[in-house]
Amino acid sequence: MFSGKPVVYQVTWISLVIQLVVLQVIIFCLSFFVEPYSSAVNIGIILYLFLFLLVRCLVPRNHRKGMRFVKKEDYARAVEEFEKSYDFFTKYAWIDKYRYFVLLSHSSMCYKEMALVNIAYCYTQCGDGNRAREYYVETLRQFPDNEMAKSALRMLDSVSPYADW
Repeated sequence: MFSGKPVVYQVTWISLVIQLVVLQVIIFCLSFFVEPYSSAVNIGIILYLFLFLLVRCLVPRNHRKGMRFVKKEDYARAVEEFEKSYDFFTKYAWIDKYRYFVLLSHSSMCYKEMALVNIAYCYTQCGDGNRAREYYVETLRQFPDNEMAKSALRMLDSVSPYADW
């Protein structure tokens, strides 16, 4: 669903190879129990899709809620959800680190990084440039190569502090 919001989704192409390997392992395991092989392939694909949808809906649920609130322009509630997402992926860092396998994610950004950038974005949309700046700086402290945060800080710096938003 297109919302008109500037949503960026960066894909790590090696993750697609990992996903194909996961799918192949599922099919290989099923081939011992299901005859003919074509049935194992079909069941494997269905099982993979079910697993994909299940983990993507359950584990990063606060991130998904935050994105829904952004699309509805309810930035205060989006911040709450992104903060919960950040806390979850801080507590369970291994899930975020191995997201290609655990969450079947293709994103090049980890969920902690996405949460920080999204919180900062929400604060800019609320007109709170100072809080946005804090979160973009924190993003760069934890993830120094984040181009979105660098670009946003340059944009915030280019705007006069007396500009009428």
